[in-house]
Amino acid sequence: MAVEVVPDDRALRHGRRDRALAQMEAHDLDVLVLGRQANARYVSGTPQLWVAGTRPFGPVATVVRRTRAVHLLSTWDEGVPDDIPHEHLYGIAWNPVNTIAVLRGIEGAATARRVGTDALSPTFAKLLPTAFPGAELVDGELAMRAARRIKTAHEVEVLRGTLRIAETGLSAAVARLAPEVTEQALIGALLEAMTAGGVSTPASQDSAWVTSREHPWRRAGADRRVRPGDLVAFSSGVLGEGYIGEVGRTWPVGGEGDDGVRKLYRRWDGLWARLIEACRPGSAGTDLLAAYEIAGEPLPPMPVARGLGMGFDPPVVTSQLRASAEAERLEPGMVLAVTAYVWESGVGAVFGRDAVLITEDGAEVLTVAPHWEH
Repeated sequence: MAVEVVPDDRALRHGRRDRALAQMEAHDLDVLVLGRQANARYVSGTPQLWVAGTRPFGPVATVVRRTRAVHLLSTWDEGVPDDIPHEHLYGIAWNPVNTIAVLRGIEGAATARRVGTDALSPTFAKLLPTAFPGAELVDGELAMRAARRIKTAHEVEVLRGTLRIAETGLSAAVARLAPEVTEQALIGALLEAMTAGGVSTPASQDSAWVTSREHPWRRAGADRRVRPGDLVAFSSGVLGEGYIGEVGRTWPVGGEGDDGVRKLYRRWDGLWARLIEACRPGSAGTDLLAAYEIAGEPLPPMPVARGLGMGFDPPVVTSQLRASAEAERLEPGMVLAVTAYVWESGVGAVFGRDAVLITEDGAEVLTVAPHWEH
């Protein structure tokens, strides 16, 4: 595990910055003011401290299209790449007026015509126009979402590494699976292995649960203890190098499953084959929803697919957002977390989640964790 804060790889951060600048051009943005941590790291390549938690909007990174310069909120140089000079850093100020004064002094601020911002607060809605007196303030999150939805080759490699750590955690939890073990013990084994792999930030805390035989979406039992014959779902997710990697699997307790369990897994196999077939360039998001309908399986309450990357990446394909799913078109370079979920009364549920890269002629499954042999 790294003991110091270092910037993202040069090729990785420059590839991302080029995409952001291209979208600034496409959206006619002279300046982009970013407050969301994932966006700030995307353009700067800096894993920042002290500003990554829940907080009000503030200008963490500012990008100027004409000069390609990145100005960053940071009170020290640690983790800041050498292509962001010290004079482009500005410290945390209790008085936002002081921050506005720094933004006003950035080269290109006075002549900017259109300034985008990825979020806003009432205070900065009043103050930001004074930093860019000749500019129209517009939604800049659209440009960042367009940039981030397609991954560079270097981003895909980072995601592969993050997924390997998630799979190591999942493997450790599966190895602990036995009658009478608790869900908490399984989650602990998963988190311990993940941390030993170099990542101490889980994507979620609730990583293992006994699926219910009485309800399609609920967990079984109040004591959270595993019993023979249970189907136990694992969702291993990590945040490594700024990227989220997730993998999901379901394993039966007590060795070989009965005929009902094996039949349920075969249903999952059929659903998964249809989902992968829908992961093709040009497919609509609703094609993934249709895969459930063709397989004769009810749509789950969680997203069937969503973008993987830094924080939230589009698209989000869910039954609750059919209109947006219809408008979505899959493109080469997108990476999706695709979920297949089937349930049978008296048996339980089989849950699986994989990272899928959309390619020029189909899809590549990036996760390699094994499934239960059935």
